[in-house]
Amino acid sequence: MSDKHPQLYPGAHAARTPEKPAVIMAESGDTLTYAALDTYANRLGRLYQWLGLKPGHHVAYCLENRLECPAVQWGAHYVGLYYTFISTRLTGAEAAYIVADCEAQVLLVSAKTAPAILDAVRALPRPPQIYSLDPVPGVKLFDDALSAFDGSPIRDAVEGSEMLYSSGTTGRPKGVKPNLTGLPLGSTAVIAGLMQRGFGVNGESVYYSPSPYYHAAPMKWGQGMTILGGTLVMAEKFDAENTLKAIERYRVTHSQWVPTMFHRLLALPQEVSHRYDLSSQKVAVHAGAPCPVPTKQAMITWWGPILAEFYSCTESIGSTMVDSKTALERPGTVGRAILGELHIIGADGEEVSVGEDGLVYFANGPKFSYHKDPEKTAEAVNDKGWVTVGDIGHLDADGFLYLTDRKNNMIISGGVNVYPQETENVLVTHPKVFDVAVIGTPHSDFGEEVRAVVQLEPGVEACASLTEELIAFCREQLSPIKCPRVIDFVDNLPREPNGKLLKRLLRDEYRARMS
Repeated sequence: MSDKHPQLYPGAHAARTPEKPAVIMAESGDTLTYAALDTYANRLGRLYQWLGLKPGHHVAYCLENRLECPAVQWGAHYVGLYYTFISTRLTGAEAAYIVADCEAQVLLVSAKTAPAILDAVRALPRPPQIYSLDPVPGVKLFDDALSAFDGSPIRDAVEGSEMLYSSGTTGRPKGVKPNLTGLPLGSTAVIAGLMQRGFGVNGESVYYSPSPYYHAAPMKWGQGMTILGGTLVMAEKFDAENTLKAIERYRVTHSQWVPTMFHRLLALPQEVSHRYDLSSQKVAVHAGAPCPVPTKQAMITWWGPILAEFYSCTESIGSTMVDSKTALERPGTVGRAILGELHIIGADGEEVSVGEDGLVYFANGPKFSYHKDPEKTAEAVNDKGWVTVGDIGHLDADGFLYLTDRKNNMIISGGVNVYPQETENVLVTHPKVFDVAVIGTPHSDFGEEVRAVVQLEPGVEACASLTEELIAFCREQLSPIKCPRVIDFVDNLPREPNGKLLKRLLRDEYRARMS
């Protein structure tokens, strides 16, 4: 084990503060100390080595939020493996696709996740070895396998890495494969450095994570906390009032959110929202989806100027950050680059003028490739080596980024480009609208027409007059071409728990219905 960078892995904290809580489950209070986390990771690393896994091999985890999530992450990381956390919301076929695509040699499940995916995974031509954290008929129990191995430090440990999958908003998920460093364990910690520099996180911080651990930000920030020696408080699942209870109970200093969580927090009755002591908070980071300006302003009014928006992507090609003060001064910005350099590129491949929309590129950010997809990897990189994931936006004169939409979401109606995010940003501010998605659907004259799919606030009834009201509301603020010609009302919109709207599902549904 290298001791050149002793601060950058849990074992170092286990040596100094063995009984300090590394991970706490918010509702149950179940706790994993740094000593227990390091012991678990070493035992698991030895199990993987005994199974014949070498650095660069792959394991997959399909787990709900639970105490073991950071421990199994570190177990793979300690021995140089790639590890993929699979969304628990996927169907068996979707999960099996990821298991096969990443060539996982081990799959870890739980009693909650196993029923949905086991049959599909077992039917693969080359199924992985399957273990469960809980008793599941016909599946090897993980604790039984671990019990044969001791938890002392692994000699010559090398760093592994996550391999995340895009959410599949435009097709099948793609694996985002970073290069392994081959360096001794504890040599690198990019996310921990960003957390320190950008948000003031340190070993005394208490970080609250209300989102599913399988998402990029919760997983990376959770690992970052245990690199820095702080405490990760993980919610079993998001609940608005339980969130406030957890902030008060654990004296949370840092947290991470998506805008839909803010909407639910703001919807709490005032006698509930003002019941809890939230004064320990220092920084509340939000990311994952665009945050409507009125929502951000309301949260700053309630919690104070502690909000910080973080823009990045699964590919981690770069990132921006904006604090509360700047967000209020420059409504709609997602900040300036804190990792990589921003460039906005037009259709001709050249940089555009200040204020002009184009594709958002990052230069000098971390390198990656799409797993088994060199063509898609090449499409993301321009001739200067700058990288894009297809987001559209513009820069102001001071280098602040404003996102307009995703290129793949663009509607072409009557030959005019319409970016749905602009329309969504208006509609979501209507007091009767809880959530909204704007998509293009086939139209015989225009090619596509602008259609809004709206989830109403509880207790609001859908009717023709409300449709007219919402269209008129848009026309007061947008040019007619950007306003919906049709509005449909639904009970729920398809969003990931991280707030990402799955427009592909809506578009596919409407195309199938209208064909």
